[in-house]
Amino acid sequence: MPGGGSGAPTIGSPEHLAEPTSLRDWIALLRPRQWVKNIFVLAPLLFSGRLFATDAVASALAAFAIFCLLASGVYAINDVADADGDRSHPTKRYRPVAAHRIRPRAAIGVGLQLWAVAFAAAWLVQPGLLMIAVAYVVLNIAYSFGLKHIVILDVFALATFFILRLFAGAVAVHAIPSIWLLLCGGLLALFLGFAKRRHELHVLGEGPYDHRRVLTEYGEQFLDQISVVLISVTVVSYIMYTVSPEKVAEVGHTLTVSVVFVLYGIFRYLYLIHQRDQGSPTETLLGDWALMVNGVLWATYSGLVIYGPSFDW
Repeated sequence: MPGGGSGAPTIGSPEHLAEPTSLRDWIALLRPRQWVKNIFVLAPLLFSGRLFATDAVASALAAFAIFCLLASGVYAINDVADADGDRSHPTKRYRPVAAHRIRPRAAIGVGLQLWAVAFAAAWLVQPGLLMIAVAYVVLNIAYSFGLKHIVILDVFALATFFILRLFAGAVAVHAIPSIWLLLCGGLLALFLGFAKRRHELHVLGEGPYDHRRVLTEYGEQFLDQISVVLISVTVVSYIMYTVSPEKVAEVGHTLTVSVVFVLYGIFRYLYLIHQRDQGSPTETLLGDWALMVNGVLWATYSGLVIYGPSFDW
């Protein structure tokens, strides 16, 4: 930086760095813990029956990595757009851009570079994957600068991000996405999105406006009612998937047993929301061993049913 004078940044200004930028700050900006959401990209690989096809596995893992880059780029740029609002949040105010530990220009530059690398990689894997990656970024931009302020539509946009992940995984492994997979994934994403809004509303109490304006349109009772509806239709949709004629013809009725894991996972998540003041899907999943074990058991059982010896009752 040039030496002193009237052009020097003042403490508290956006250009001032309260502390020297560290590797930890860059990691916090890119939020690798959030990459767990991209597991949705791998779901079509499991349910397509191509889990042991080397080319499919390589393409699915590449798509997973691409969406990790895209998501980190989104976080970097969103943190710049949301910096003022984040400073009124009890925990988000410590994010590196909001806390003036990373300059906005640097964060935007890193985000754009990550998007460029992700787009190039998507084109190499599958041109169709590039189209989905671009749609994901465009929708995120629309969300950041408009959709997130529209009640209910804000959560529908969040759910669409997960549906795009499912499409990306299907395109990567050259599989036709099952309507049941898209339906269950979309409904689950809606449930998690509204649960997150409830958590934010509860944490911020009476003063949510500065952080997220749309929260003034929600109420905890309304969000609880939505959760009940979404839980019901999600579970019913998953049951219908397991007993659908095409799935029964493929693996018999044994996949229906996996409904137990789905029910436990949803009920455990509800318990954590209401009893332990948690609501962030990622933090809840990574912070609760019971949810993690249940997820592994569900994936393992589903894999055994799909790829193991055929048997039925």
